[in-house]
Amino acid sequence: MIDSYGRNINYLRISVTDLCNLRCKYCMPEKGIKKACHDEILRFEEIEEIVKKFVSLGVNKIRITGGEPLVRTDIVTLIKRLSKLNGIDEIAMTTNGTLLKKHAKALKEAGLTRVNISLDTLNDEKYKTITKGGTLKDVLEGISEAKKVNLTPIKLNVVLIKDFNEDEIVDFVNLTKDEEIDVRFIELMPIGQVKQWSLNRYLSNETVLKKVPELIQIKSKDISSPAKYYRLPEGKGNIGLINPISCKFCSNCNRIRLTSDGKLKACLHSNNEIDIKGLIRDGKDITEVLYNIVKHKPKEHGLEDGEYIEREMTAIGG
Repeated sequence: MIDSYGRNINYLRISVTDLCNLRCKYCMPEKGIKKACHDEILRFEEIEEIVKKFVSLGVNKIRITGGEPLVRTDIVTLIKRLSKLNGIDEIAMTTNGTLLKKHAKALKEAGLTRVNISLDTLNDEKYKTITKGGTLKDVLEGISEAKKVNLTPIKLNVVLIKDFNEDEIVDFVNLTKDEEIDVRFIELMPIGQVKQWSLNRYLSNETVLKKVPELIQIKSKDISSPAKYYRLPEGKGNIGLINPISCKFCSNCNRIRLTSDGKLKACLHSNNEIDIKGLIRDGKDITEVLYNIVKHKPKEHGLEDGEYIEREMTAIGG
């Protein structure tokens, strides 16, 4: 699918739940969120039907997100169903990794290609603080299991947070010295009720280059990737910098998002959403609706102008 700005939209990100077993400060409001009712959440057969339509229009990459996707009951079944659809080249998942040790083998056997794991600190106490009770050991064991069953290449997503993890940048970079792993630093995005918390702790990705000046920029294999990639001179893995604030990458955006409650978002940082759940449940053909959503995908977001979205990240999917 080609939008009105010539971008090939071939990547669908699917949030399967608004629930999460962690309470990360930049994602979840202090008082939590209003949980969606069971009937509000898309059923697996509905997700499959929507994916089939998108694949017929040219989507060939799927990413499963949440909340935390591994808290969705029987998530392995959904992966298995989607992996059988002709035309899909990749099914990936973004997870906090805490439940990955338990599910990695079954996910791989069901057809999951690889995982991105959110990890903002390598310090036990700091991890417990930022997640409001999580255990770092669970994530590290999940990463180990993902390697074991070949859910690779593994990418670690590190949200840069001022006065929290800037002192760990070198430690994260050094993880790529001896392992074929990507560590991607992501600028903190002001979203939902926690936007002010995030604005007060924003840190430009330029900090990474200042702290590790020996990094060498390399060409990404995927021109639609939001990351600019670097590597240590003798490193086996890569360092990615994702700069939605300081250097937005909208001109290469190839994605569209489906929320767990059946809304389509052409841009993460837009409040515009199209509800297709009702159409699916009424047995309507959504092909033209999907085509028009993609066709009218906005040129770019307006974060630098203070245009912030109202929905929480946990309700949208990363």
